[in-house]
Order: sequence, then structure tokens, then C-alpha cells
Amino acid sequence: MKRHLGNGALLLALLAAVVASFLYLGIDLGGLFGGDNPKQMAGYAASFLRPDLSAGHLRSIGDAALETLAMSAIGTLLAAVVGLALALPAAGRLGWLPRNGARLLLNALRAVPELVWAALVVLAAGLGPNAGTLALALHTCGVLGRLFAEALENTPDAPAEAIRLGGGSAVAAFCYGTLPGVWPQLLAYSLYRWENNIRMASVLGFVGAGGLGQMLYVHLSLFQQAQAAAVILAMLILVLGVDALSGWARQRWISG
Repeated sequence: MKRHLGNGALLLALLAAVVASFLYLGIDLGGLFGGDNPKQMAGYAASFLRPDLSAGHLRSIGDAALETLAMSAIGTLLAAVVGLALALPAAGRLGWLPRNGARLLLNALRAVPELVWAALVVLAAGLGPNAGTLALALHTCGVLGRLFAEALENTPDAPAEAIRLGGGSAVAAFCYGTLPGVWPQLLAYSLYRWENNIRMASVLGFVGAGGLGQMLYVHLSLFQQAQAAAVILAMLILVLGVDALSGWARQRWISG
């Protein structure tokens, strides 16, 4: 009985929170669907059903898609290298003070979203793909560094310890004793973040960071729905292609 009363009270509290949110934000669903608004929205949506597939526009989309792909790939690669370097102290392998310092840095990097990093980097480095690449690398470094550190913490120390007892250096112990056991997990994390960065790289252009996102922002700003629809279609194809490639790589290199 008490459990049912508790569940009922929780549902009532959630309902009250939803109603309070509507009242606080002043959302007017009646105004959204009133008058001729549905007709206007339908007409605007219908204008996206005729994408511009002209040769010149497709050539521009191809260049922007390659730029987006390069931004995500380089940003993920930089993040994986720096993240692994920070994961070693973050996993506690260099002592207490480096562990806390590295974890604080990783938390700060991933606490700032990619769009915020892109806005900050654009102010410092200017418009273009450089800003997008650095923004992706900064945020992804924090995410991958934390994931890599947790993977290293859960890796058995026996193989590396055996190499050190046999006279091997700390670098040799890590490369031949620790890394082979944790490498599939690190690769899986990196491929997954690459998939996410492809999607995010397509959005960073809205703050001037280049790629398909910047092209989409320009066309939407000029109310060129046909051209914007073709860019959105290219984004979808690019994301699906990278998802398929990443899934194949994980199955071949990791599961196999």
C-alpha cells in the first residue's frame, strides 16, 4: 500500500513539474496550431521535399562533406593521442598528485560542450575548419581520456609487472604488458567517439566552424530550402556511411 502511495505521489510530482514548466516558459500550443499556422508550417516543410541536385551545388556539398569528414577524423585522432597521454596519470600510474590533476583537466575539457568550445576557438583562431577541429579535439580529449583511464584501471598489472621484474623499462612494460590487453577497448571507444564527432562536426558550422553545418546555416539564413534540403540529405548519407564503416571496423578489428 505504501509503495503504491509513493508511486502515485511521484507521478503527481512529475505531472506538477511538467505543468509548472509549461506555465513558467509560457508555451502556447494553441497559438502554434491556431489560425493558418498549420498551413504555413506544412508549406515550409513541403519546400524541403524538392532538394537542389544540380551539378554545381552537389560539387559544393562534396567539398563541404570532405571538410566535415576531415574535421571529425583529425579531431578524434588528436583527442585519442592526447587523451591516452592524460589517461596514464589519471589512472593513478604516476602518483596521487598527477592523478588528481589529470582528472581535473579531463573533467574540465569534457564539461564544456563542443559548440561552446567552437565559439571560443572561432574567436581565437578565426572562422573555418581549424576552429571546428580544435573544438572537437578539446571536448573529445576529455571524454576519451576519462574512458581510457577507467580502462587502464581495470587492466591487470601482472603482465606489466613481470616485464619490469625482468629488467624492462616502464615504457616497455606499458607497450608490451598493458597496451595489448586494453587496446581493443581503446579502439572501440575511439571509433564510437568518431561516430559522434561526425554528427557534431555537421552542427559546428552554425558557429562558423566550417563543413556542412556552415553551408546549411548559410542556406537556411537565405531561406533557400531546396539547397538546404540537399545539404541535410548529404549529412544523413555521411552519418550512415560512417556508422557502417565504424561498425565494420569494430567487428573486424575488435570482435574478430
